[in-house]
Amino acid sequence: MHAKIYFTEFASPIGRLRLTGDGAAITGVFMESERHDSIQARGAVRDAAPLREAQRQLEEYFAGERREFSLELAAAGTDFQRQVWQALREIPYGVTASYGDIAKRIRNPNAVRAVGLANGRNPISIIVPCHRVIGANGSLTGYGGGLERKSFLLALEKRVVAQ
Repeated sequence: MHAKIYFTEFASPIGRLRLTGDGAAITGVFMESERHDSIQARGAVRDAAPLREAQRQLEEYFAGERREFSLELAAAGTDFQRQVWQALREIPYGVTASYGDIAKRIRNPNAVRAVGLANGRNPISIIVPCHRVIGANGSLTGYGGGLERKSFLLALEKRVVAQ
């Protein structure tokens, strides 16, 4: 038997966000028109109450008042993907890293392409900051939510750090 999944949606500076969770942990943060949409939200129950704290923390993040999230997370993925997603959480606020940096961090320096694929499958955007991963040459590379959103998030963090 599967745990019940809850979801809610709310407006943010980068468009509507959909949060999903199982009542104990956040399982997804999805943007409108994201390539990898929340498959698990099908059959989910609309209920904001179990997701209120996550929404509050995301709103604080967008207001420039929060740099770190303190939420229980439960992202569905392979062991390798979860290893990459954990490494993403270690990238400091306002800092960027390359796919190669992440591959080295997980002690698998030849896995740059696999790191890129795992980064792209991150179901908990923003909280697991896949937007902080850029190309080795410093360029903005693909982002499930679109490059304009990635650019917005990086600019927000840069502005807050500069204050």
